[in-house]
Amino acid sequence: MKRRLAVLILVLISFVCAGLAQSVFLDGNAVADKNQEQGRSVVGQVFTKSDSPIVEAVVYLKNTKTLTIKSFITEKDGGYRFHGLSPNIDYEIYADYQGQKSPVKTISSFDTRSNVTLNIHIDAK
Repeated sequence: MKRRLAVLILVLISFVCAGLAQSVFLDGNAVADKNQEQGRSVVGQVFTKSDSPIVEAVVYLKNTKTLTIKSFITEKDGGYRFHGLSPNIDYEIYADYQGQKSPVKTISSFDTRSNVTLNIHIDAK
């Protein structure tokens, strides 16, 4: 009986500890469980200088903290999208099409919008 009670107490303690482990602390800041945090989204379209959408341009998004780069190939309407981005990190974004590169733009962590719409222009032929 005492052994069963001890096992039951250990099981309950493990459940409580698992519940408390949903937040992780990095650099003194709490980071929520990924399932609970939706993050920020960046969407837009890539256009020529004359505002025609560019299909199959490559949009690059660089995390300035980790230096990792995500890419997206634009769709038929020139559209691109990146979801689940950290609101506490700056990102650099630019597009490339047939060797022509757009200017690099910065998405600042001080920009508090959770959904950023950013259209990109390339001097494409």
